[in-house]
Amino acid sequence: MGNTADPLSTTDAPTDVPRETLDARELPPPQPLQNTLEQLTELDDETVLVQHNDRVPQHLFPQLDDRGYSYETVETDDAVVTAIWRE
Repeated sequence: MGNTADPLSTTDAPTDVPRETLDARELPPPQPLQNTLEQLTELDDETVLVQHNDRVPQHLFPQLDDRGYSYETVETDDAVVTAIWRE
């Protein structure tokens, strides 16, 4: 994220755990949703997945709720950043 502030610092996402990043800004629907859910199944419960998108992933939220994930979205100048984690 270069010299800009970490957008996730304003969320409740854990900061002392590993992070994986998924850049879905160039992907056509439904790939951002599918790729995010697939990547979550490969991560351990301590890792935070950070999705960068060009819009709020509103269709992803019910899927995350059903699977027991916590998440928060922050809009920045160049992306919509969603942190996804297990409590």
